[in-house]
Amino acid sequence: MSQRPAPLTGIRVLDLTRVLAGPWCTQNLADLGAEVIKIERPGSGDDTRAWGPPYLKDEAGHDTTEAAYYLSANRNKMSVALDIASPRGAELVRELALQSDILVENFKVGGLSKYGLDYESLKELNPRLIYCSITGFGQTGPYASRPGYDFMIQGMGGLMSITGERDDLPGGGPQKAGVAVADLMTGMYSTVGILAALHERARSGLGQHIDMALLDCQVAMMANQNLNFMTSGVAPRRAGNAHQNLVPYQVFAASDGHLIVAVGNDSQFRNYCGAIGLPELSADPRFATNPQRVKNREELVPLLAERMATGERDHWLAALEGVGVPAGPINTLDQVYEDPHVLARNMKRELPHPAAGTVPVAASPLKFSGSPVEYRRAPPMLGEHTEQVLSEKLGLSAEEIQALAQSRS
Repeated sequence: MSQRPAPLTGIRVLDLTRVLAGPWCTQNLADLGAEVIKIERPGSGDDTRAWGPPYLKDEAGHDTTEAAYYLSANRNKMSVALDIASPRGAELVRELALQSDILVENFKVGGLSKYGLDYESLKELNPRLIYCSITGFGQTGPYASRPGYDFMIQGMGGLMSITGERDDLPGGGPQKAGVAVADLMTGMYSTVGILAALHERARSGLGQHIDMALLDCQVAMMANQNLNFMTSGVAPRRAGNAHQNLVPYQVFAASDGHLIVAVGNDSQFRNYCGAIGLPELSADPRFATNPQRVKNREELVPLLAERMATGERDHWLAALEGVGVPAGPINTLDQVYEDPHVLARNMKRELPHPAAGTVPVAASPLKFSGSPVEYRRAPPMLGEHTEQVLSEKLGLSAEEIQALAQSRS
C-alpha cells in the first residue's frame, strides 16, 4: 500500500503568533501536513528566539541565535520577516490571508484591527478563512484587555491551589507545573477547534472566528477537580504527590530511590498488598474498598510507606509489574530519552538545519497508520523563507523584495 499524504496536506496556515500557545497550535497543524507561514518581526522575530540559554550550537560548537525554547514549538514552518506595522507589510499579509485557509494570532484584543488584519476585515476578503485568536482572557469579559501569561493563569485558574505539597507539611505551598501547561493546553484546544471549524467549513463553505482564552482552557482542564468542587461545594486543596480520589496513588520512597504506585481499583490493591507482603491490609474493612481507603488515608499510607522503604526501587517495580499493578520510576529527561520504550516509539528526531547541520526535536505523539505526521523542515531561521514566499505566493519580483528589505534596514 502506498502511503497517503499527511491529513492536512493542501491546507495553508498564516501564523501570526509567538511565544508558546499559538506556536504550539500551529506546529500541530504543520506536523499534520499544513503549509504554515510564520510572520515575524524583522530583526528580532518570535520573542522566544532570545529565550536562552541554552541555544542551538552550530557545526563549530558555537551558539546560534536559535534558543532551545523557540526550537520546541516551530518545526515544519516557513519564516517570513514582515513589518505588519508598515502599510506595505500589512498589505502583503492581507494578500497571504486571501490565499490561506486558517489564520492564527495572539495579539492583544483589537490589536490587529488598525492594520486591517482583524477577523471582520479579513472575513470580507476571504469568507472561508478560519481565524483563531488566542489571548489570556478572551475577546469578551472584564479582563479581556489584560495581558495574560501562563504562570499567572495557572494561579488564577486554580491549578496552583492543588499543585504542591500540603500546607501542613514541609515545603508546602502553591507550586506551578514544570512546563507551561496553560499555554500548551490552549494550543491543543485551539488545534481541536480549528480542525472542527475546518470540518464544518466542508458543509457550510464558510470560515468563522474562534475565540480562545488561556484562562478558559486552564479552568476547563481542571477536569475531575472541577467536579470534586461542584458536587461537594468544597474546594480541593494541595495533596502533594497523592491523588484526591484514589489511594494509594502516589510516590513512595524505596531504600534507594523513589517510585510511583498508581492503584486504580480494588483488585489492583489486593495484588499490590500481596506483592509487598502485606496481604492482610486488603482484607481490612478500613482499606478493602477505595472509598474506605480515601476515608482512612492517614492510617493506611504510613503502613505502606514503612514497608516500601525496606526494598529497592527496581525490586518493587518488577514485583508490581508482575502482578499488573501500575508503577513506574521518576525519570530525569536524560533517562527519558534512554528509555527503550521511548526509543522504540521514535520520540526524538533529527532534522537538517542550515546553521547547525541538524537539530533535535521531540516527535509528535500522533501516529497515523495511513497518512503519518511529516517532519519536513527544522524550525526556521528568522526570515529564512521571506524571498521564497513573497515570490512564489505573491509574485513579487526580486527588485520588489530587495526594496522591501532595504526599507526595513
